[in-house]
Amino acid sequence: MANSPPSIHIDPARIIDEVDPRIYSGFTEHMGRCIYGGLYDPGNENGLSDPNTGFRLDVLDVLRDLKVPLVRYPGGNFVSSYRWQDGIGPKESRPRRPELAWLTEESNQFGTDEFISWCRTLGTEPFICLNMGTGTLEDALAWLEYCNSSANTFYANLRRKNGHNEPYGVKYWALGNEVWGPWQVGQMESQDYAKKAFQWAKALKLLDPSIKLISCGETGYADWDRVTLKKLAPLVDFHSVHQYTVSQGKHLVNVMGPAAAEKGIEITRSLIDLAKIENGLNKDLTVCFDEWNVWDPVRAPGEKGAEEHYDLSDALAVAAWLNVFVRKADIVKIACIAQSVNVISPIITSSKGLFRQTTYYPLHIFSNLMRGSSLDVHVTTPSADAVYTGPTVPNFVHDLTVHTPDSAKLTKYVDVSAVLASDAGRREIRVAIVNRSDTKAFTVPLLFGPNAKVADDIRVYEVWSPDLKDANSFEEEKVKTVVKDEKFTGMYTLKKHSFQGAFACVLLDGD
Repeated sequence: MANSPPSIHIDPARIIDEVDPRIYSGFTEHMGRCIYGGLYDPGNENGLSDPNTGFRLDVLDVLRDLKVPLVRYPGGNFVSSYRWQDGIGPKESRPRRPELAWLTEESNQFGTDEFISWCRTLGTEPFICLNMGTGTLEDALAWLEYCNSSANTFYANLRRKNGHNEPYGVKYWALGNEVWGPWQVGQMESQDYAKKAFQWAKALKLLDPSIKLISCGETGYADWDRVTLKKLAPLVDFHSVHQYTVSQGKHLVNVMGPAAAEKGIEITRSLIDLAKIENGLNKDLTVCFDEWNVWDPVRAPGEKGAEEHYDLSDALAVAAWLNVFVRKADIVKIACIAQSVNVISPIITSSKGLFRQTTYYPLHIFSNLMRGSSLDVHVTTPSADAVYTGPTVPNFVHDLTVHTPDSAKLTKYVDVSAVLASDAGRREIRVAIVNRSDTKAFTVPLLFGPNAKVADDIRVYEVWSPDLKDANSFEEEKVKTVVKDEKFTGMYTLKKHSFQGAFACVLLDGD
């Protein structure tokens, strides 16, 4: 069995849960060129912005193609010293402030009203993160009143005075950002945060009981997560988790990094169950993975705008991330790629136009095609050389000789998710496969349950290039999606370092 290839087993009868479209959400922060010069570029000399709103029309078009359901704002680290009141009212009266997260200056020319208007133009829902650093509960209640209240009260009337008569109805509100981090303005210990956030949550839901609250988690496997969930579970609807993966210049470290996120999600699920038991709760409480991506802060420092230029290896890592979220559809209901424009983003702009980075293409395939019911997938690996045993970043799942044996299921070279979808009246199974190996091609059988009828013709969406370091630019697009119609024999050859998305290859008989 030493040289036996992996095989992929998919049973359409084993549905995990519906894939929540919100796992394909975005994130915009006042950082680098994400807002200014990214999604908001008034007076663009090349006519790329709406003359009335200043919104970049080309950016809106590309984000519409991604079908982004939800966008988080205004941070990120930025929010922990943000005065939301500075960003409303006449623009000529808005104060310019020092910005402490990224050590820049904030003009406040783009604020709450502009963000809501941008979301409406894009066709997405707003998700606001509250300032639990320098901000007060009074500030938070005022922001919620400004956005959502229809009463005859001060901040609701201020919104009307600013030209917005109807409430915005912002549904999602996060209780701070990375409050556990030493880089955060207003860093707290877990017990202190939990006590403070509990009181904020009570007050916010008194003002608007319809909102959904997100607690500030850490990695999902930190003691911070245990402590905060135990206290906040009765009042919150989601628990936030943040992780980034780092390549360190090594492809396998890069593409195996999401294994740490998958293990973290599994532990978070258990911590949520424990918190619900301890509080006697019977309610939905799920994961909001509202910052994730490939980001090497050495390669792209945050204080310099974090403009990562991604290659094929990074695109495969993003596909592996998205496989995790589809497989964990029963617990992960929101995920926000950080960020949406320029800053560690799938889109890079200039004053003259934009280009789609390599990471755009797997995200586009998943968001458009990997929707429906998440299916249980098992990849057999009879050959030992089909499993990676080296380091990852984060290093939570690494070196199988010294770490937990179940790490092997997270670090297989052939990484797969599958959904049961409906298209034009027919039901089909769509399969997303990443061959993470940089040296091996695999010819793998795809094996389905007894009620599945395999179609002769399949459509494959492939992201691949001969060189893992191939990247895109304004001048050239080396990595993109290639659509191929092929005959399916039950076997498929996975090129080394490749992503095959949405094999629409199986028809289902009956129900």
